Amino acid sequence: MNQKPGLLTRLVVSSLAVFVADWLLPGVTIDSFSTAIGVAIVLGILNATLKPLLIIITIPLTFLSLGLFLLIINAIIIGVADQWVDGMHVSSTWTAILFSFLISTISSWMYKWGEGR
Repeated sequence: MNQKPGLLTRLVVSSLAVFVADWLLPGVTIDSFSTAIGVAIVLGILNATLKPLLIIITIPLTFLSLGLFLLIINAIIIGVADQWVDGMHVSSTWTAILFSFLISTISSWMYKWGEGR
């Protein structure tokens, strides 16, 4: 039976994904694992509050771009997190897009790996 992971599990997985993405991307700097936890918390809050608002406001652009504008929304969310979290630095918009993509991919892989056990 599949059940949703708990809040603590999601926080740990997101923090690890942020830390690994930092290790893989040269344009991202995360000072410590505690900073990665802070980034995961801030991203969770922003994805729950700001992201839906941005998606609603940009529905026409998202529709015209066949959904590719969502990458820009993800970069905006990463940029806001960069401003809010001391110890995090993202060098460019392209790096923010790649960082967002890597976090999503790594998190998904970790959840799939956890289900297989």
